[in-house]
Amino acid sequence: MPNPPTLWLNLFQREDQAVPLRERLCAALRGAIRRGELGQGARLPSTRMLAADLAISRVTAEAAYAQLESEGYLTRRVGHGTVVSIAAPAAPAPAPARGELAQARLSRRGAAIVATGGCVDPREPRAFCAGSPDLRAFPVETWRQITARQLRRHGAQLMGYGDPQGYAPLRAAVAAYLAQSRGVRCDSDQVVILTSSQQALQLLATLLLDPGDSVHLEEPGYLGARNAFASAGARIVPLPVDAEGATLPAGAARLTYLTPSHQYPLGVTLSLARRLALLDAAEQQGGWIVEDDYDSEFRYDARPLPAMQGLDRHGRVIYLGTFSKVLFPSLRLAYAVLPPALVEPLVRTRTVMDGHSAQLAQAVTAEFIAHGHFARHLRQMRLLYASRRALLLERLRVEGISWLTPLAGSGGLQLAATLPPGSEATLTRQAAALGIATPSLSSLHMLGEGEGWLLGYAALRNEEIVDAVAHLATLRPGRGRQGGGPSPRHRA
Repeated sequence: MPNPPTLWLNLFQREDQAVPLRERLCAALRGAIRRGELGQGARLPSTRMLAADLAISRVTAEAAYAQLESEGYLTRRVGHGTVVSIAAPAAPAPAPARGELAQARLSRRGAAIVATGGCVDPREPRAFCAGSPDLRAFPVETWRQITARQLRRHGAQLMGYGDPQGYAPLRAAVAAYLAQSRGVRCDSDQVVILTSSQQALQLLATLLLDPGDSVHLEEPGYLGARNAFASAGARIVPLPVDAEGATLPAGAARLTYLTPSHQYPLGVTLSLARRLALLDAAEQQGGWIVEDDYDSEFRYDARPLPAMQGLDRHGRVIYLGTFSKVLFPSLRLAYAVLPPALVEPLVRTRTVMDGHSAQLAQAVTAEFIAHGHFARHLRQMRLLYASRRALLLERLRVEGISWLTPLAGSGGLQLAATLPPGSEATLTRQAAALGIATPSLSSLHMLGEGEGWLLGYAALRNEEIVDAVAHLATLRPGRGRQGGGPSPRHRA
């Protein structure tokens, strides 16, 4: 046995003096055993000897030995003393390189998803990151007051587990709002509160798609939807978008994903004739239509268009919306309006993923809507964003940027614009060198070139828009490698 005064005193004195004596002694012994300084079977001093050597009470030494015995480090038997009961762990094998580790552990489906680059959102306003609302204009004080009131009245209840379908008052508020503002036909029993519209897409892909099923997707379209359905093994069939929205498909599909009110990313509106034709096709084929109404609240030239779901007479439309754009992204609340037959299966599926959304956030949002703050905030943001969109278009014209062609659109948080063929990569690199983000349109295409940018303006103040456009005016088009810009793949 090592000389106790030397071994124990050195170990003991290396520990933090602010920690209680018993914990310091336990930590010193654990470290010695793990490092192999005390091997398996090594006999330790009696508590009387240890206490004398370390100038501590025998009660403290006894408590430390008892603690380590309960943790499995020591064995104590009358007449045999105290011995170390475990061996130091063997040195770990060298870790494989990062690339080797990923290849060894990822499925082909997982590797394909990782290869898309994932979804990385800006942490602060920056020209021209797409899809961000203006958080500097949010009524933070009102939100704080409602939060304090909800905690005071229902704090204990809101801290527990919640209904996986969602907080009942919020579901009722969402159903009433959608019926009034979007013409959605539903009651609160059809509403499911989720973390994001992306979560809704993943749930629907899991619930409705088998490998090999066909999914119709707008072209160009939302990468988050493409990834969700591809991860379920679906066969993606693009529907090219023209001035009337998504074109009609030639064949059948298990599911059709649409952004009919404000097509992402081009901004066109799906015509009534095509809406009716797509609804008829879904009914005849037994398919589903997912209507993603991600930013329809922000229509500046007229009232928001009625939702496609309101035209559905056969229960084939699944309607999605999110609070990330109309309130703030870190709220992490969205909703799905489901045909009655899908509610229970989707809620059950949701329970094996994340259980439920945060109850406090749901309660605050419900009161924010019920007391009129939501409607007032929307009105103010429509006016603000409309003015910023108009300013962006004006500055592009005034600066004479002839190589950038804005596309027609009546709302949203960003503006789609096309570029000369072969110039996107070069212009994107030039903009990045000036600190300007120019999210790529080409990355949202499955067919053809489709070069351009998706310029976010909603989160930018007027002076930031003016300054950013002035920088764009210094760029010079040129041909280069395709696909050089960041992808605006995350909206929820």
